[in-house]
Amino acid sequence: MSLLAFLLAAAPLQDTASVRPNVVLLMADDLGWGDVGFNGNDVIQTPHLDAMAAAGLRFERFYAGAPVCSPTRGSVLTGRHPYRYGIHNANVGHLPTGERGLAELLRGRGYRTGHFGKWHLGTLTETEADSNRGGPKGAKHYAPPWERGFDVSFSTEAKVPTFDPMRKPGQESGSDEPYGTAYWETGGVRATENLAGDDSRVIMDRVVPFVEDAVRRGVPFFAVVWFHAPHRPVIAGPAQRERYSAYATPEQHYYGCITALDEQVGRLRATLRSLGVAEDTLLWFCSDNGPELNGPGSTGGLRGRKRSLHEGGIRVPAVLEWPARVAPGAVTAFPAVTSDILPTILAELGLAPAGDRPLDGISLSALLRGETRERSAPIAFQSGGQEALIEGRYKLMRARGPGPWQLYDLELDRGETRNLAGEKPELVERLASILEAWRRSCERSESGADYH
Repeated sequence: MSLLAFLLAAAPLQDTASVRPNVVLLMADDLGWGDVGFNGNDVIQTPHLDAMAAAGLRFERFYAGAPVCSPTRGSVLTGRHPYRYGIHNANVGHLPTGERGLAELLRGRGYRTGHFGKWHLGTLTETEADSNRGGPKGAKHYAPPWERGFDVSFSTEAKVPTFDPMRKPGQESGSDEPYGTAYWETGGVRATENLAGDDSRVIMDRVVPFVEDAVRRGVPFFAVVWFHAPHRPVIAGPAQRERYSAYATPEQHYYGCITALDEQVGRLRATLRSLGVAEDTLLWFCSDNGPELNGPGSTGGLRGRKRSLHEGGIRVPAVLEWPARVAPGAVTAFPAVTSDILPTILAELGLAPAGDRPLDGISLSALLRGETRERSAPIAFQSGGQEALIEGRYKLMRARGPGPWQLYDLELDRGETRNLAGEKPELVERLASILEAWRRSCERSESGADYH
């Protein structure tokens, strides 16, 4: 079945769920597939993520919705490709009000909702100069999380240094010059306390009380925790750098800030256990795209990096831990994508998506039950003049326009070294027609056709 046919044929789910598991979505920023221990890295210390992988489901082929930040984040919350609503790149467009995403849908089901960390789906102030677009110059892109379904927010518009996030990075001694980005709390209040030190810890200092408060209230919670690490400016604290003192300075900072992020994941998992809610909390971790160009990040031997639709730009580390539903130590080569997060969560809760608009993700519930090994619809991508389609073992891609088609067998050639397009013209033609139909569907969505 083609992706477009699947989207048009998909029927809304029935609201029959009687339980409401907690949901926590964790995302790193520019973390490469090979930057974690559970994918074979033997230098960067990620013991808590490794433990999470051992306790849950590890994805060998999990894809970011795009090879850059903002579009992937939009795909998580909407289940839709960002070209359907104008987020073509980082710092481009914003999450429209017509896109009713996970926060709105779960809040309507009685969830306490919170966003923590990097937002990057619109500006957070219309009055003050802030980050990349905040203030009067970007007022048309004002779309803060507290107006997109989140009850609690502790958010930045875009990147910040991964240590002392409000300060501009200086020499080894640090700098007191403001970085130019604020943390904004619910309703547009600028945060002023507890903003020094490791940024992942600063974020988790807000997540833990949010979780504790929801448990005390006796309500399910939905927390979106989008770390800034290891996105540039990459700064690690002294203790973390010391762990990697045998390496050059850039590696010390990069490796150190990943380990600092890992420690906060461990802190969250320990909190869930101590509160007695770990068993029925769906905890999902991934990255938003591959590692930055010319940096220490590892793709684990995959071709390409951030901004590329080759595997190194879009295949990212991912783990789903949910003790009530997922057996420990599970590993899957099933191709999944960030757009699958929304339909999977809604399916598990028995909730219907918003309206009859096309989704680009599918529910992974059958995968979680061990009932399927094959994906029912392809995964399609557009980014920066590139386009790609993944169907099972095969991947078709090209630079839009005059670029020739490239076809790879990802089971036999994960490094995308042998172009099979000339050997399999019929397969190229079939996959290209699916991709073209999907692209036209995105154009219709972006024109406003989905917002009745």
